Amino acid sequence: MRLLTLNGAWKMKRTDETEWNSAVVPGSVFQDLLEAGKMEDPFFRDNEYDILELTKFDYEYERTFFVEQEALNHDVVLLRCEGLDTLCEIRVNGKLVLEADNMHRTYEPDVKQVLQPGENHIHVLLKSPTRYVLERDKEMYLCSCADAVPGISHLRKAHSMFGWDWGPQLPDSGIWRDIELRGYDFGRIEDVLVTQHHTEDHVSLEIRTDVRQWGEAGLRVRIVLKAPDGETWEHEATLDGYSVLQTIGVDHPELWWPHNYGSQPLYGLTVQVLNGDRVIDDKTIRIGLRTLTIRQEEDQWGESFEFEVNGKSIFAMGANYIPEDNVFGRLSFERSKNLLQSCVEANYNCIRIWGGGFYPDDRFYDLCDEYGLIVWQDHLYACGAYDFNESFKENIRQETIDNVKRLRHHASLGIWSGNNELEYAWAYWGWTERFGEKLRDDYLLQFEQFMPELNQSLDPNTFYWRSSPSSAGGLDDPNKESLGDMHYWDVWHGRKPITEFRTLYPRFMSEFGLQSFPSLKTVETFTLPEDRNIFSYVMEAHQKNGTGNEKILYYISEYFKYPKDFDSLLYVSQLIQAEGMRVGVEHWRRNRGRCMGAIYWQLNDIWPGASWSSLDYFGRWKATHHAAKRFFAPVLASACEEGTAASLHVTNETLHPVSGRLSWRLLNHRSEVIHSGETEVSVEALSSKEAASLEFSKELDSKQKLRQSYLEFEFAAAGHPVSSGTVLFVKSKHFDYLDPQIQAEVTEANDRFVIVLRSRAFAKFVSLDLRAADARWSDNLFDLSASRPKSVTVFKDSLSEALSLEAFKEQLIVRSLYETYV
Repeated sequence: MRLLTLNGAWKMKRTDETEWNSAVVPGSVFQDLLEAGKMEDPFFRDNEYDILELTKFDYEYERTFFVEQEALNHDVVLLRCEGLDTLCEIRVNGKLVLEADNMHRTYEPDVKQVLQPGENHIHVLLKSPTRYVLERDKEMYLCSCADAVPGISHLRKAHSMFGWDWGPQLPDSGIWRDIELRGYDFGRIEDVLVTQHHTEDHVSLEIRTDVRQWGEAGLRVRIVLKAPDGETWEHEATLDGYSVLQTIGVDHPELWWPHNYGSQPLYGLTVQVLNGDRVIDDKTIRIGLRTLTIRQEEDQWGESFEFEVNGKSIFAMGANYIPEDNVFGRLSFERSKNLLQSCVEANYNCIRIWGGGFYPDDRFYDLCDEYGLIVWQDHLYACGAYDFNESFKENIRQETIDNVKRLRHHASLGIWSGNNELEYAWAYWGWTERFGEKLRDDYLLQFEQFMPELNQSLDPNTFYWRSSPSSAGGLDDPNKESLGDMHYWDVWHGRKPITEFRTLYPRFMSEFGLQSFPSLKTVETFTLPEDRNIFSYVMEAHQKNGTGNEKILYYISEYFKYPKDFDSLLYVSQLIQAEGMRVGVEHWRRNRGRCMGAIYWQLNDIWPGASWSSLDYFGRWKATHHAAKRFFAPVLASACEEGTAASLHVTNETLHPVSGRLSWRLLNHRSEVIHSGETEVSVEALSSKEAASLEFSKELDSKQKLRQSYLEFEFAAAGHPVSSGTVLFVKSKHFDYLDPQIQAEVTEANDRFVIVLRSRAFAKFVSLDLRAADARWSDNLFDLSASRPKSVTVFKDSLSEALSLEAFKEQLIVRSLYETYV
C-alpha cells in the first residue's frame, strides 16, 4: 500500500559542481539541465555532439521527506523505484540502500530500518552510462549498432539512447518513473496470473494469486470481476500456503477484438488480500476476454505465421514503434495517446515495440487494449552481441520477470519476441568469424534456451518467438519467405526499385521501409535558414543513416523529376516513401493467406530528422501515414499494373462478406474518358480476390498515349465509395502532367472546416497543409481527377491553434506533384 510518493520537487547537480538546480521527478537529467539553462536544446543544429560530452559526468539528486511514526509501524516498508536510469546508488539518511544497474527493472529495497520519524533525506547518484560503456568496450568488445556509442551491449539501458541509424547519441539519465514508499502488514500480493479457457459462449477464468506472508495471519483472497455493463462476479478463498487458485465463469462473454474487427470491451478484475475485514493489499487490472496467438501450420507455401484472434486468422497491419524522445523528461501520456490515436485513424490493428528501446509504461498498453492494437513485444535486445555470464544472466532474469508479469494480462499482448535481428546477424553478418564461437554459443543459450523457458514459465498463455526475423531457429536461414517472419531491406539499403516488393511472398513481413525527410515546419525547428540544404552540415547531422540523403535523392530520381527547391524536395521525399509502402502493402494484402502481416519500419521519431517514420518527432503525419489510412483500410481496392495491363483486386479484412460495384475509367491527362467499365464484386470475409483483368494495348498504342493516360478505379458498397486509386503506365517522372490549377473552396460549420477541391486536369499527390498551425485532415496526399471534386474535413478540435475562417483560408496551402518542379 502506498505510504508516500517521492515524485515531485527535488534538486540536482553535476557531482563536480557546487550549485544545485531545481529538478522534477519523474524526469531526467537533460530535462532538468534544460530547465535550469545549463544545457542547449540537444536537437538544434549540431548541439548533439557537445551534449554527448555532458553524459560523461555523474549527476546527483536529493530531497527531504517527512515520515509519520505510524508509517514505520508496518511490518515492511519498501522504497519502490519503477524507473532508475541506469547506474544508480541510493542512500537514505546517509546509508546505502540500493545499487542499481538496469533501467528496465523495478527495484524495491526494504528501508524500514534506515527511516526515522520526521524528516528524512534521500540521495541518488547517477553514474555516467557513456563513460561506463566506453570503459567496458576497451575490456571486452561486443558488437552493437554501428551508429551507437561503442560498448552498449554491456549495459541494460535502452540501446537507442546511445544512437541508431535514425537517432542521435544522447543517452539521458534520471529517475524516469515513479518512486514511492510502500508499507505492508502480514503479507502482500506478489503476482496475479489470469488464464482464460474459452468454449462456445462461455469463458472460464482461472485466477492464481501468489501472496508473500509474514507470520500466520490466516489471510483470505477475494476476487471481483466487473463486466463492461456493470455485472459483477465475486469469489473468496482462504490462503493455504503461497498461492490460491480461484475460478470465475462468464456466460455470453463480450469478446475483445482488434481494431476494425469488432469492439474492445474490457473487464475489471480486482484481487484483494484480507486479514479479517481489513484489506491489506489489492491489485486491479483490466482484461479482455479473447483468444490470441500465432498460428503456424504447414501449407502449400511452407508454414503459416499469422495472428489468430477468437478463432479467426487476421492480417496484421501496422508499424514498428521506437522511443518517442531522447529527452526522457519530455515523455508523457498525452504524447503516447496522440501517437496511438494516429495509428487507429490510419487503420492499424497492430504495433511492434522494437527491441532497442524500453518497455513502455502501463498506460501505453492500456491504450493499446482500448484501441484494439495487437502488441508485438520484443524483449530489449537489438543488433548486438551479449556476454551471457552469470551476473548478466541474473540481471536479465529479474528484468524479464518484472516486465512479463507486469504486461502479460493485457488484452492487446499478442506475441513476445526474444530480440531484434540477432539470429539474422549471427547467421548472415559473419559474426562467428568476427567475435568467436563463445559469443555465438552464448546467443543460442540465451535466446533459444534461457529466454524461451523463462518467458514460458511466466506467461504460458502468450506465443513466444525466438527472434525477429526467424524461421526455424538454430541460425538456420532465419529470413526465409516460406516460414516465420521476414525483414527486407534490399529496397533502400540495396537500392532495388520499390516494385521489387512485388517479387516477395513472405509469411509475415515485420520490417521494411524507405526514408524521407520531415516537413519544412519540422526542419525549421532544428535549422537556421543557411542550413536548409540536404547536404549542409546540419542536415547531414540529422541524417544518421550514412548515405541516407544520397539514397533519398536516388529514389526520387528513379520516380520523380528533380525538385525545384528545398521545400519541394522534402515533400517529394515523402511521396517516394509513401509509394514504396503502398506498393508493398497492397501486394501482400492481395496475397492474403500466403502473407499475413505487413509491419513497416517505422512509426515514429526519437528526434527531428530524416528517417523511415510515417509520423515525425512532433507527431505530424508524413505522406506515408496518410497513405496508410488507405492501404490499411479494412476493405481495399488495389491494382497491379504491368505494361498496358492492370488487374484490379478487392481485399476484405472484415468478419463479414462485402458486396459492391467496382468501376474503372481510362482517362487522359485532362481527365477525359477514353474507356470505362464496371463489375459487381462479392468478397468473402477475410479474403482477397481479383475482380477485373484489364488490357489497354489498343488504347495505349503509342508512347505519347502511355505518357498521357491513367487508370482510375473505385469500389463502392451500397452506393458509397469505399476504396479507390489510380494507375500510371509510365514512371511518374515521365508522365505528361498538365497544370491542374486546383481551386479550393473553404466553408465553416460549428465544429469543422470543409475544403472542396476542384482541378482542371489530373493532379497527382494533392497535399493540404497550413503555414503555421497543424491540423488532422480527413484525407490528404490523394490523386484528383478534373471531373471529380474532392471534399476534405478538418475538425476544429484537431487544430493546434484556434483559427477563424479567414485565418484558415490564409494559412491553407494546396499543391500537387506538378508544383514541385520547373
